Amino acid sequence: MKANIVRCALVVSFLLLAALIFGDGVLIVGHPIIASDVYREPSLPKPEALPVKYHHVTVEINNQVATTKIDQVFLNPHNIILEGTYIFPLPEEAAISDFALYMDGLKVSGDVLEKDKARRIYEDIVRRMKDPGLLEYIGRNMFQARIYPIPAKGERRIELTYHQTLKSDSGVIQYVYPLNTERFSPKPLEEVSLSVKINSPIPIKNVYSPSHDVDVKIEKNEAACGFEQKNIKPDKDFVLYYTVSEKDLGLNLLAHCNKGEKGYFMMLLSPGKIDEPAHEKDIVFVLDTSGSMQGKKIEQARNALKFCLQSLKNGDRFGVISFATVVNAFKTALIDATDANKEEALKFVDGFQARGGTDINGALIQALQMFPESKRPRMVVFLTDGEPTIGVTGKEDIIKYVLDANRAKARIFVFGVGTDVNTVLLDKIAEDNRGVPEYILPDENIEIKVSSFYDKISEPVMADLSLDFGKINTSEIYPQVLPDLFHGTQLTVFGRYTGDGATAITLNGYIGNKKQTFVFENKFPESEQKNDFIPRLWASRKIGYLLSKVRLKGDNKELVDEIIRLSREFGIMTPYTSFLVIDKDEAPQTSDFVGRASRVPQSIMSAPTSERQRESFSKAMSYEVGREAMDVSKSIYQLRAKRIDESPSAENAEIKHIGSKTFYLKNGFWIDSAFKDNMKFKELKYLSEEYFALLKAKPALAKYLAAAEKMIIVFEGKCYKITE
Repeated sequence: MKANIVRCALVVSFLLLAALIFGDGVLIVGHPIIASDVYREPSLPKPEALPVKYHHVTVEINNQVATTKIDQVFLNPHNIILEGTYIFPLPEEAAISDFALYMDGLKVSGDVLEKDKARRIYEDIVRRMKDPGLLEYIGRNMFQARIYPIPAKGERRIELTYHQTLKSDSGVIQYVYPLNTERFSPKPLEEVSLSVKINSPIPIKNVYSPSHDVDVKIEKNEAACGFEQKNIKPDKDFVLYYTVSEKDLGLNLLAHCNKGEKGYFMMLLSPGKIDEPAHEKDIVFVLDTSGSMQGKKIEQARNALKFCLQSLKNGDRFGVISFATVVNAFKTALIDATDANKEEALKFVDGFQARGGTDINGALIQALQMFPESKRPRMVVFLTDGEPTIGVTGKEDIIKYVLDANRAKARIFVFGVGTDVNTVLLDKIAEDNRGVPEYILPDENIEIKVSSFYDKISEPVMADLSLDFGKINTSEIYPQVLPDLFHGTQLTVFGRYTGDGATAITLNGYIGNKKQTFVFENKFPESEQKNDFIPRLWASRKIGYLLSKVRLKGDNKELVDEIIRLSREFGIMTPYTSFLVIDKDEAPQTSDFVGRASRVPQSIMSAPTSERQRESFSKAMSYEVGREAMDVSKSIYQLRAKRIDESPSAENAEIKHIGSKTFYLKNGFWIDSAFKDNMKFKELKYLSEEYFALLKAKPALAKYLAAAEKMIIVFEGKCYKITE
């Protein structure tokens, strides 16, 4: 029998959102055209996207010229041979340098199509497939290549390379690679990886991705970052910013603002190479050796402390305290981190035995009294696995006494081990003393967690930071108290602003014992539609801080109402806020704070808060001890430190984030959170001539309309309802 050969339209499309956005592929199989002498199978595949086996992207950026290499393998799951067309929407000013696809040893060539012809192809695909996802590709030139054959139950590997010049805006360079189209793949991809190498004639200060959790390494004029994921359907574009500057400290500003409204900003701050004396610090390690620390816990804690001691640098001063029923100090005052002193301290740590009670207050007070008068960075690393049982045991008393004793303004970093710690007590100690809490679950390794943390704080560069924004009025800045700067780290600050134009941003702080001032010229725009991830990240941080206040200071109606408002407006649905968007007459799906709501209110922004919601919220905030309390604390601090604009999880499939907008699914329609019940709207039929005319007149709508067939959207002061 002749081979089952079916000719059909096969399209690979790449998502493009803006001038700096690059391509990502998806294979779409159209209706087959059957030759008269070919056997037709009883079940023929309907138009669908072909699965992707893997997707590898390698990017090299040399002096702002980006070379993107794409390597993808597409699978044909059918028992028929396919023929198709490979289509790649070109970024502006991009030039394809290589397209590698070999058929029977012959290299396939391709053609470039102009925008108008490309638009007709896109619109035809959308109409045939009745899928709006390809609308975003309209408006670009197109690279096209014929692909035949794609073997039955086989695969085709495609490699593509293109170059593009990236633009710099006040020292900030953006690179975007859309992974979003891989959502068309019927199955999860076995592997997705993306790596970026950057070379710059000007020193690189910051490398930041608001979209993905990337590993970053910066070495003066070179930087590298990337991520790898397995068995996943990517649903958001990869966005990367990097900044360059000749100054010792790098400070760069990104903003998002609608004209006439209060704007949002994100500031990236990172240290360059500072002389070694600036790294000198005073630090006291305080370790719980009570009876509950027996076994693996005390062994791992000893090893973690020994790692920290061995990592101390010349010029550092340190102290070691163990506490149980009695508080024991290695020395009564800080000593220099000489080899001999460190060796003696290691022997002291080897002698730790787990027995007795837990005097948290006594240990912290003694640690804080060890700091001499100095402007050097001062830190306490405190580790405990239980509640106070000896000496002062009242939570409020301990919080007050520790704060009063901290005249040196040392930062207290808290580690809670296991599920018996009082998280409210530890969170409050860290909060009041400019530190952060870290919790270690019973199945986690203390040594790994503590040593990894210490690596980040081992080289302080600048302490006691403060900012002045000149003539620009700023508000609601997070973090509210700026942490110290450490070598190899970067600080991300979010806030709101009014006013616009050029201004001098002044950064003050101490490097070593000397106060230093740095001035940076920046511009706050009157209107800026780029960087639309900033509002949601700002809202995440504000919600985190408000949750901390409610948890540590008690329920407050105004704070809770603001948390609810922000959660609804920005669609920030953590396991601890998702219940806030249920209908007022519906009960939560679970009886406590960790429940997840599955529905949104009829009027998303105006529905009142029910007493049931408040009770659920208050119950969650009341947890102090146990796994639930640790989960609440971790969730709050993750919001407060959030650097990635995450998409809703699969569990929250009724929420979509697109740019700065949030959409909720209600009665089959995706509804813009900006929509109000009294708004008048213009109704358009999906895929009608009027629908495409609107897209042509307002191309910025494409990224929103590509998300669904039925939706209500507020755009440029007007409301549109898209119906079937």
